[in-house]
Amino acid sequence: KRKLTSSFCFCFALPWQCFRALCCKGPPPPRPEYDLVCIGLSGSGKTSLLSQLCSESSENIVSTTGFSIKAVPFQNAILNVKELGGADNIRKYWSRYYQGSQGVIFVLDSASSEDDLETARNELHSALQHPQLCTLPFLILANHQDKPAARSVQ
Repeated sequence: KRKLTSSFCFCFALPWQCFRALCCKGPPPPRPEYDLVCIGLSGSGKTSLLSQLCSESSENIVSTTGFSIKAVPFQNAILNVKELGGADNIRKYWSRYYQGSQGVIFVLDSASSEDDLETARNELHSALQHPQLCTLPFLILANHQDKPAARSVQ
């Protein structure tokens, strides 16, 4: 007679997990996907940020006109990020892309002029009050901290 080991009993109880662990032939478990919107004024570094997160080259980056979508893979999740262009004539259309978002990344150029900071503050407040975003998690990224004129996070 063969003696049942605890690992055999575990495999008997959860055969799919045991099969995957032994053979590695099954598909990996699905990673949850989250839809985010990335906003900020033109030149704040949204495209560079997403290129960095996707391990793409940061050379020859061009400002986004309109929008772009990138899937940013992480070990436990995939972030589908809609990056919206930050030019003055495009910002008025941001709200059309908010639907379905599960989080917001607001990128701020911490080395920008006082006028641009005030504009960014107004756009951030507008986004925070928008009915489709007001309950979502926000990440506010103070970019360009490596520049001499950069302000502190505070």
